[in-house]
Amino acid sequence: MADHPKTGLQLRSLITGAGELELSLATVETPAPAADEVLVRVEASPINPSDLGLLLGPADLSTLHAEGGKVTAKVPERFLPALKARLDQPLPVGNEGAGVVVAAGADPAAQALIGRTVAVLGGAMYAQHRIAKAGDVLPLPAGVTPREGASCFVNPLTALGMVETMRREGHKALVHTAAASNLGQMLNKICLADGVALVNIVRSAAQAKILADLGARHVVDSTSPKFQEALTDALAETGATIAFDAIGGGRLASQILAAMEAALSRNAATFSRYGSTTHKQVYIYGGLDTGPTELVRSYGMAWGVGGWLLTYFVARIGPEAAQALRRRVADEIRTTFASQYTAEIGLSEALQPQVIAAYNKKSTGEKYLINPSKG
Repeated sequence: MADHPKTGLQLRSLITGAGELELSLATVETPAPAADEVLVRVEASPINPSDLGLLLGPADLSTLHAEGGKVTAKVPERFLPALKARLDQPLPVGNEGAGVVVAAGADPAAQALIGRTVAVLGGAMYAQHRIAKAGDVLPLPAGVTPREGASCFVNPLTALGMVETMRREGHKALVHTAAASNLGQMLNKICLADGVALVNIVRSAAQAKILADLGARHVVDSTSPKFQEALTDALAETGATIAFDAIGGGRLASQILAAMEAALSRNAATFSRYGSTTHKQVYIYGGLDTGPTELVRSYGMAWGVGGWLLTYFVARIGPEAAQALRRRVADEIRTTFASQYTAEIGLSEALQPQVIAAYNKKSTGEKYLINPSKG
């Protein structure tokens, strides 16, 4: 095993029982890798919406305050009962990232990774170093940088998982909301390459242009007064009966189901007061709108609204199928699954209130990257 640093910095998030969020950098020991493990020097880790849920929780960011290397914010008391299991525990943050293997255990498979650039999924990535099982890291193709490979898992596997879920559940086309996002652009590239019809729902003309420039055929703007009509037309043309919704709150899921039913009714041979017998499904996988999901039932009886999570999907399909998806990501990391970043920040910068406010906006086309080795 090669020499390795004995300590490193790690970003941690704590919510106290008194209702205060605390973000800080902790100096932690870096253990020696076990025989089947590698030590990765982390050089790139994206800030995804799923990371913000752990990093910031339900804190009121208007109360952010930085002092003495620590950032604090108030957490409204009404949220504390739901957070009981995490109170007073400093938690590491960061779902995924990439870096260089600087030390490894004695196993040949681990030793073979020394010096390789690899991607890692598994949490605690906003840190200078990360121990991982050699079999769990994804070696990146020669020449691919940590920055290019940092977003290898969450968005790429989610996009691939949506298409795979569509196929496994017997649908032939799909709908995606917040479709101009980094993930949405990847999904468009996958669907174009695989010959899958995709209906994209966006919230502005500028977002529609982003997808049109990628070659997207069906793009509808939810802010348009003719949104429901345009959505129904797109669904009738594509036959899409499954949707993945990043918004979560409001009536969008219900509008999609209603449009699916209206599209199916156009070709119905007979009338049924129970609606179409074709099952229509909306999966909520995000929460850009944290309000209640409102369902105005106008779509018969063959429908469903549920949650979809990448980790559950990967567990269902098994290791062999999951590995095949990971291989595709690695092979297409500079094309289908390329990610662009608004800014690259260091660990200390990630604790500055003005920077927190910027990356918490979750704006389309804006994505922040933490480089724990920076500075």
